[in-house]
Amino acid sequence: MRETFTHQHHAHCESGVFASLLCHHGVDISESMAFGIGSGLFFSYLPFVKVYGFPLTAYRIAPGGIIKRASKRLGIRFKYESFRDEEKGMAALDLALAGGRPIGLQTGVFWLPFFPPAYRFQFNAHNLIVYGKEGDDYLISDPTLDRPVKCPSSDLRKARFSKGFLAPKGKMYYPVEVPRDLDYPKAISQGIREVCSKMLTRIHPLVGVPAIRAMARKVPAWPQKKGEKYAAGQLANLIRMQEEIGTGGAGFRFVYASFLQEAGDMFGMDELLSLSERMTKVGDRWNTFAYKAAPVCKRRRKGGAAYVELRDILLDCADQEYGIFSDLRRVKF
Repeated sequence: MRETFTHQHHAHCESGVFASLLCHHGVDISESMAFGIGSGLFFSYLPFVKVYGFPLTAYRIAPGGIIKRASKRLGIRFKYESFRDEEKGMAALDLALAGGRPIGLQTGVFWLPFFPPAYRFQFNAHNLIVYGKEGDDYLISDPTLDRPVKCPSSDLRKARFSKGFLAPKGKMYYPVEVPRDLDYPKAISQGIREVCSKMLTRIHPLVGVPAIRAMARKVPAWPQKKGEKYAAGQLANLIRMQEEIGTGGAGFRFVYASFLQEAGDMFGMDELLSLSERMTKVGDRWNTFAYKAAPVCKRRRKGGAAYVELRDILLDCADQEYGIFSDLRRVKF
């Protein structure tokens, strides 16, 4: 373990925290490699589950899943703790910090004062690292920020014990056993196989590529069913989940493309390098969807034609991803 903690800026909170914690323990692993081994890429559309009044759309596996999968596949043992009592939870954090450990935390974004007001919303699955304490302030390494910050104890307590959907319940975690030799080929292969299996599933139409298509086909009907205002709100929520919450759909495609490129270089496999380029292009296509949807959300563009165009972009994303994951599943390691 290194004597001093070094902050690292990453694209996504959970994979970034995992990479930073391992780097502190002497493992040189990138965020994209952690994301890929942890099978972070995912998609689900659940119209019967409402979040903030709109159907739940997820571009990644469940919170905590990346760290649990990646650590298991690499043979790294983490310790996890949750607390009902806030005092005990804060005392346990202080005790762990006194032992010189950087600690990963699950928090609620709304209560973190170092985020701009526009980004402080009720999202309880944001991961960050606490690496020290000065007086009543905690030293925070948030991987989505370009530099370390300080957070008052009272605010961090609120963030750790925020209520509502995905309530963190004071969750803290840190590695306790890190092997010297990690089996990257096996871990990478396992990570890729799971992503391909879930994105190409035929078992559930609301998961993976089938879910992208199912959602896309519903988009043109949104204005007729509940009116332009509700349709614009639903579309805005979809973009928010894609572009702001946990890096999102396009961002995750770019991170996964980086993973495929790194794995391709590691194994000397041109197939993975080619798939990385294709994944980057589909990420660009998801960005186009957000760009085209923004004026519709602001109701500067109205009418069925705008929603039909958005449907067609989503269907194109689905078709491209079906081809990518079908080819990726056939790659031999």
